[in-house]
Amino acid sequence: MTMQGALQRTVVAPAGRHSASVIFLHGSGDTGQGIRAWIKQILNQDLSFQHIKVIYPTAPARPYTPMRGSLSTVWFDRYKISNDCPEHTETIDSMCQDLTSLIDDEVKNGIRKNRILLGGFSMGGGMAMHLVYRYHQDVAGVFALSSFLNKNSAVYQALAKNERELPELFQCHGTVDELVLHSWGEETNGMLKLLGVPTAFLSIPNLYHELNKSELEKLQAWILKKLPEKPNDE
Repeated sequence: MTMQGALQRTVVAPAGRHSASVIFLHGSGDTGQGIRAWIKQILNQDLSFQHIKVIYPTAPARPYTPMRGSLSTVWFDRYKISNDCPEHTETIDSMCQDLTSLIDDEVKNGIRKNRILLGGFSMGGGMAMHLVYRYHQDVAGVFALSSFLNKNSAVYQALAKNERELPELFQCHGTVDELVLHSWGEETNGMLKLLGVPTAFLSIPNLYHELNKSELEKLQAWILKKLPEKPNDE
């Protein structure tokens, strides 16, 4: 666990009976409260559901190399913001353990793993892909908004040895993103598809490194498709 212990989180409770959960990871330097407020501003309401709890954890502050070692709320460290450098595997792996405890909490509350979705914006989407495709291939799905994986990602190495059916990936990226290039997201999606991940890549015209309403509405519809109110096996 991190030195801070359990991750802080903000939660949007379901309006009715809780039968599924979404864990939504923020981008670098943000917080769970911050991304919830940003989404609420775009949609004019919370991302909320009748039966799904939405959990927004906050990454612990850690020294972040791209900011010259200044403390930032990031899921892991990077050597630089590039897809063409090694991953900071030590911090990624340690955060996978911390986030696993969030999944375990939901399971203890009676939510089956195939009724849990994970994803995020920017670094949060990258973190979710590591968490799911390396350690939790039995969840309902993953979403990655304006995200990427490095060229020799540990995710690709894990999937190269995989033989089981993999959770679907919902991936979107703005065509004019100047921080995380659209081509990095597209390349990530192509590699994951080659390695057996069921996925489509949605390019959003004229979108920078940000979220927008149509993207969030598509995400909301996809979440409901993956986590219907009455699961087929009930």
